[in-house]
Amino acid sequence: MPEQAPIPAIPLPGATVLITGATGGLGKGIALRFAQAGANIVLHHRSSPEIAADFAEKLREFDTPTLTVAGDIRNEDDCRDLVAKAVSKFGRLDALINNAGVQPIAPLEGMSVADWEAVVNVNLSGTFAMTQAAAAAMKQSGRGGSITHIASVEASLPAPNHAHYAASKAGVKMHARAAALELGPHKIRVNTVSPGLIDRGDLAQSWPQGRDSWMRAAPLGRTGTPEDIGDACVFLASPLARWISGHDLVVDGGMSAVPAW
Repeated sequence: MPEQAPIPAIPLPGATVLITGATGGLGKGIALRFAQAGANIVLHHRSSPEIAADFAEKLREFDTPTLTVAGDIRNEDDCRDLVAKAVSKFGRLDALINNAGVQPIAPLEGMSVADWEAVVNVNLSGTFAMTQAAAAAMKQSGRGGSITHIASVEASLPAPNHAHYAASKAGVKMHARAAALELGPHKIRVNTVSPGLIDRGDLAQSWPQGRDSWMRAAPLGRTGTPEDIGDACVFLASPLARWISGHDLVVDGGMSAVPAW
């Protein structure tokens, strides 16, 4: 894929954003775009302190105040602690990006309840717990804020061996709409971003068949990048999206417009 020219970010000076799962490829792309927008960055990880510290140092090249925090989003106390640390460090929390998630492969016929719960507990229950913790802080501040869940195009069009993943992401989409309904009176907007096929740099080696098939069909002729998703998240957290809530923003290069026949 040809290298893209740098794209100016929407300015968010002084805003504080907490990104869960920030040490993965997608999380790093999201954090990078918020850093370029001038926001204070809170990088969450569960068990990767060295990776988080190294990436935080990279973000400081943009003169970005950065905090790394560890916790398990399946634990309600950890979720509240993550938010408390963000507010303690920066005095406010303006945006939460619920990016942390897992995507294992397992056929439905042989899937155990434990397999199912291992995905749903992170992707859906963790998103719920983080949203609840962040919303409490945003409500208390009186300023409101923005919460964005990372869903997936698989929430509407599942892939084989992804029943647990697709169901969890469909739940994430509906959770965002329900949360938008209840949190709107507190000036808290809740949306989802549904990525298409994202290349974190190794897709040509790890899944060449899928990548080639996508490239042939995608109207815009390429796979997505983590920064593409980051730009969508920055937009939804910005004042430009001040009247957008309960919405699913599909970022898939036009693939959802491709007919199946």
